[in-house]
Amino acid sequence: MSESEMNAPESPDLESSDLESSDLKSRSASTYEATAPHFDAPALSFWDRFGARTVDRARVGAGDRVLDACSGTGASAIPAALAAGPTGTVLGIDLSEPALALGRAKADARGLRNVELRVGDIEHADLPSGSFDCVQCVFGVFFLPDIVAGTRRLWDLVAPGGRLAITVWGPNLFEPASSALWEALAAERAEPATRWEPWSRVTTPFELSVLLRESAPNARDVTVEPEAHRHPLTQPDDWWDIVLGTGYRVALDHLSDDQRASVRTRILATLRTESIDQINADVVYSVAHKPHAQ
Repeated sequence: MSESEMNAPESPDLESSDLESSDLKSRSASTYEATAPHFDAPALSFWDRFGARTVDRARVGAGDRVLDACSGTGASAIPAALAAGPTGTVLGIDLSEPALALGRAKADARGLRNVELRVGDIEHADLPSGSFDCVQCVFGVFFLPDIVAGTRRLWDLVAPGGRLAITVWGPNLFEPASSALWEALAAERAEPATRWEPWSRVTTPFELSVLLRESAPNARDVTVEPEAHRHPLTQPDDWWDIVLGTGYRVALDHLSDDQRASVRTRILATLRTESIDQINADVVYSVAHKPHAQ
């Protein structure tokens, strides 16, 4: 991302009145507690893929102190622990204990002793400023009610000479299957009053660049890189697993069992009829470096 793009005069609206509510975090926590059993289903392999790629881009290395914000089941915390090695440490923080429990089990299975997964609110965690060589947040920054202030807090935790790595979803997430979900809900007259899609708050390189400019104004060597990706569906039921294992699950919370079964039937029929065997899963990576102390 060029300096001129980083300093573009126009700023996208990073605020959203629908999402700037006090219950955003509690809703996120309850949603991802419900999704935890499905989070690591084979159809959701994108968590591990993009988590590992974020760690690579952040250049986590031996001995690094890493903070993994919005850690989930450890899709980015575990590769960070592997990269940091026995002399490094990884602290993962998330609101969902069920998700973290799965992450701990995966870390234990790998024999990792340098990673701690802790329940907490990343914005209010009792952590000293400048205490991490790398702070990373993969598919989580958009859950912060005040996204600029929340990202500013992440930047505050980066040590001089350290890095902040943020990865977000690109536009049109999981299309065309996501449209099939909303169409099925509408056909059942069961569409929620408001679509809960917080990941749509920041989806482009420009929007992510502006977020970093506003929350990390002294950042150096900022890179913002989009990556196009088509995620395969080996069978229509893969999409249903993805719905149950992501924030799209919120769209089903208000349904009766019969309604949910009918929506599922409609979705799978659409995917078969239209031969949908892959979905959009574009991402945008960013890494910002904090200057060394003078």
